[in-house]
Amino acid sequence: MGDAGRIWPSETSVRRDAESGATVRQLTDHMGHSNHAYFTNPCWYDAGRRILIASDRGNRTNFFGVDLEDGGIRQLTDLDPAHGPVGAQSISVNPVRREAYFQQGDTLWALDLESLSLRPLHRTQSGYTAGNANPTADGKYVITGRCQDLSERFPVDLGHGYVGFREIWEARPHCVLLRIPLDGGPAEEVFEDRCWLGHLNPSPTRPHLMTFCHEGPWDLVDHRIWGFDLSSRRAWKIRPTQPGETVGHEYWMDDGEHIGYHGRTAGGPVYGSVRWDGTDRLEAPFGFHSWHFHSYRLDHVAGDGDAEHPFLFLFRFRAGRFEGPKALVRHRGSFHTQRLHVHPCFSPDGTRILYTADPHGYGQVFLVDIPDWDGLPDGRTS
Repeated sequence: MGDAGRIWPSETSVRRDAESGATVRQLTDHMGHSNHAYFTNPCWYDAGRRILIASDRGNRTNFFGVDLEDGGIRQLTDLDPAHGPVGAQSISVNPVRREAYFQQGDTLWALDLESLSLRPLHRTQSGYTAGNANPTADGKYVITGRCQDLSERFPVDLGHGYVGFREIWEARPHCVLLRIPLDGGPAEEVFEDRCWLGHLNPSPTRPHLMTFCHEGPWDLVDHRIWGFDLSSRRAWKIRPTQPGETVGHEYWMDDGEHIGYHGRTAGGPVYGSVRWDGTDRLEAPFGFHSWHFHSYRLDHVAGDGDAEHPFLFLFRFRAGRFEGPKALVRHRGSFHTQRLHVHPCFSPDGTRILYTADPHGYGQVFLVDIPDWDGLPDGRTS
């Protein structure tokens, strides 16, 4: 098993943000990139006491569990780079089993978080690339997909500058959604289309529901956010868009009923939420730019700014409008590659925000407590 199981000593340091006073914990401090999972992937486990991260150590990428009480970092895998690139943002945690899932090369793996044993779940067939993988709310299945590999037609490097992003969308690749039973059995092909399908996100509370998107430039895709019923195999549009409107970066809120998103309408930028069946839609003007947003509900919405405004910003919905931004922490992230996107995501109890940033050159993982709203400085002046 090599270094799997090795305990690295705590690298945690604690500081107060100079402008907001918020408590910031830096969880990693290694001369190599570390990052948390993609912001729609569940990465907290052990009743919220540990976080799964990826980290480059020993000239290879592996997965680690960070103990939030003592800061200890347990190495969970010992992956051979010869078996293909590791999906450093692909890790996701099962809500029922003590198990996590990640992609290396053409293989989707299940990782036992106690024994650290690995078992292959699925191998992507030749001529296709693997999609992201997330478990269903009952812990019985993993949802993933495959997309026609077009890298022989034109250059593709989505992790470093979105190379090939528009070209893949224009080519209308063949894509398939898969449901993989975790107790054994073959992968089920539940949906296919001649359209780039991405962001495969099961509801955290309803095992038969998920969303996916038509990936590509937001202003050019026919429709972005789709709902899908894994039982009936029915797909439907969520938050239909009119010509000139864009929405995206959709995610499930903690209730597993509502989906958050941001975008633009004829009236300008908006932020909103909508129930999975298209009802209970709430949308309001939202005039402050960030690359990514996340929320627990709408009492706090986190935006990660951009390289010119390198802050975590907070917003909240009150009396029909969004208040803010408030400046929570100066992250100084570069957004240089996908692994260095800040990608803020809330803790399961909504009291902290996890993010990745590279203020000193290497990507590191941070956790910031959310203080009282009224004590935070105005983000418009930061």
